[in-house]
Amino acid sequence: MIIHIVESGDTLIGVANTYGVDIINLAADNGLEVNSELVVGQALAVQIPEIVHTVVRGETITSIAKSYGTTAINLLRNNFRLGGISRLNVGEKIIITYRDDNIKRNISVNSYAYPYVKSGLLREQLPYLTYFTPFTYGIGNEGALVWLDDTEMLGLADEYGVSTLLHLSTLTEGGNFSSEQASLIFNNQAYQNRLIDEIISVVTQKGYGGVDVDFEFINPDEKYEYISFLQELRLRLETLGLPLFSALAPKTSDDQRGTLYEGHDYAGIGAAVNYILLMTYEWGYTYGPPMAVAPLPSVRKVVEYALTRVSASKIFFGIPTYGYDWTLPYVKGSGVGAPSISPVEAIDIARKHGADIRYDETAQAPWFIYTDVDGRLHEVWFEDVRSITAKFRLADEYGLYGIGYWNSMRDFPQNWVTLNSNYNITNLSLI
Repeated sequence: MIIHIVESGDTLIGVANTYGVDIINLAADNGLEVNSELVVGQALAVQIPEIVHTVVRGETITSIAKSYGTTAINLLRNNFRLGGISRLNVGEKIIITYRDDNIKRNISVNSYAYPYVKSGLLREQLPYLTYFTPFTYGIGNEGALVWLDDTEMLGLADEYGVSTLLHLSTLTEGGNFSSEQASLIFNNQAYQNRLIDEIISVVTQKGYGGVDVDFEFINPDEKYEYISFLQELRLRLETLGLPLFSALAPKTSDDQRGTLYEGHDYAGIGAAVNYILLMTYEWGYTYGPPMAVAPLPSVRKVVEYALTRVSASKIFFGIPTYGYDWTLPYVKGSGVGAPSISPVEAIDIARKHGADIRYDETAQAPWFIYTDVDGRLHEVWFEDVRSITAKFRLADEYGLYGIGYWNSMRDFPQNWVTLNSNYNITNLSLI
């Protein structure tokens, strides 16, 4: 893959001609229309095909894959413009391999989505996933499991051979993580037993391929009770041959202060579960000052600390698929939050307001400033092919087992084509 940085005067057709690629594929891979104007400083992911197949009558994505000794899922990955849909037209060009398809390491990939995710958006992304995690099951009265409307999502995941994880959290209807709910489970064995029993029942009934537990803001003096709960749940899942995952707050030391961090004992949780997700994002957040969501130096510190407590073979590296648009000046405690935006939306905003995109070499993240129609100054930080590539290099540097995206709710084609360019993504149905 080539990363092309847009200069003044560049056009999409011009870039396509420069590299000898199809403009339709180039546009799709970058979340653009074929007639989209480019933004100065914008990074484009350019994939150069090596083997291309022209569809003839009667062929299917499966038959074409078989004739080239590959899989239908790989062809969907290599042709993002198909949107995860295997319907083909006579004369259509299907990319079999790319010029830089070297030996790539295997990696497992997980992502999350709410029930209201658009099915078309989810179909685009499912070919690139090992696991998919509907968000979220909760905890009700007396340890009862609060169900999620996940039927459609589970059905879509099954179409693509993607394993699903039941996500359990202490998230309340108000959108906050409840330490009280966690305490209730930790300190009442009957409630805990009921919760685990109901989890196992739903997992079995709905065909989930494992469980992902995300308890945040745990009371620090209950961190060992949390580990005990995870141990009990893992024992029950092991009887079904299923894994247990757990999310970890982005710590950099054992004694890091704050309720978010103190309740998560990396070594204890890492030993209690099969895999952990490092939540390495949200340095830049809706109520904070403008900055990168996942600045690489900060992310690196978390990874390096995690590796002193948890094996790399258990770690899923958290990557954000979004950015924020802050209105300036930033006023701490004002209660005015920056809206979350997709990388595609960020480019649209820059184009609309005539802003040039810059790239912070330290944070390894793109950003820009613009003035809105009311004369207010804005600062936007987001992700692009450069920032994603930098994160992949960090994951590879430390040999991390997997990647976990938060989340699948936003349009970010560059991420998926870059992921496919760098890795062989594990699909459990093909093992």
